[in-house]
Amino acid sequence: MRKKTMWSVHGRTWKFLCIGVACALLAACASSRHAPAPVEDRTTARHAPAPAAMATAEAPKVLPGAENAGKPGYYTVKPGDTLIRIALETGQNWRDIARWNGLDNPNVIEVGQVLRVAQPGTQVAAANNEAMSSRPLPPASGSSAPQPSASAARPATSAPAAAAAQPAASGEDEVAWGWPISGAGAVLAGFDEQKNKGLDIGGRAGEPVLAAADGRVVYAGAGLRGYGNLIILKHNNTYLTAYAHNQSLLVKEDQSVRKGQKIAEMGSTDTDRVKLHFEIRRQGKPVDPSRYLPPR
Repeated sequence: MRKKTMWSVHGRTWKFLCIGVACALLAACASSRHAPAPVEDRTTARHAPAPAAMATAEAPKVLPGAENAGKPGYYTVKPGDTLIRIALETGQNWRDIARWNGLDNPNVIEVGQVLRVAQPGTQVAAANNEAMSSRPLPPASGSSAPQPSASAARPATSAPAAAAAQPAASGEDEVAWGWPISGAGAVLAGFDEQKNKGLDIGGRAGEPVLAAADGRVVYAGAGLRGYGNLIILKHNNTYLTAYAHNQSLLVKEDQSVRKGQKIAEMGSTDTDRVKLHFEIRRQGKPVDPSRYLPPR
């Protein structure tokens, strides 16, 4: 009986000991579970001032030629401009503009960049420069010549017959003009300074396109949107002519041509019908070709 009692006592002791340990563990777990987490004050981090390097606003980028903005003989690049378009708008050869401005890649120009568009050492009137830099661009999409309406379309015979109507020119600026086609193609759309920068002349695909006067090819290609296969001739320091939508080009840049020489074949590139879009530009500004061309 004594031995059994001792074991009984010892059993109760172990039992009480285990219960005590279990209670202690539960208390510890409860304490750790309900203890509040330490509070971290993030206010300072959230509103901390930016590093010194970021505190200073980034200086605006200074584009090449910015110091010449607004000066005679310079042009500020606008959205949609290309060097070829700028050359046509200012009456220059795009290669000359690239050389005058040291452009390694003439296809890379930036909006806001200021380009020299007059030969170094020449005097350019401020009025001419204003026209260069502020004149709106022709439409960049679709054909540069709108489709004729009943009121706009004119027959070829509507061109003024009086040669005296063309603006006066003197000295080396005088040009003996001729029609850019040999046939009697009808004028599909006349000159409109806002909508059509020249004449649209109808014809057949492959019909010869002729140089309107002696000159030099300053552009031959399809890099000007809205004009298709285009040729630009420079006749002197005053006049350029443009021949657009050709089927094929028969001359190359820097080639000299004579009045009446076949330079292209009529086509419908970048337009909806076969036609020649013909422009005369005086110091880069489009003028009405019917005032310059002889009667026919």
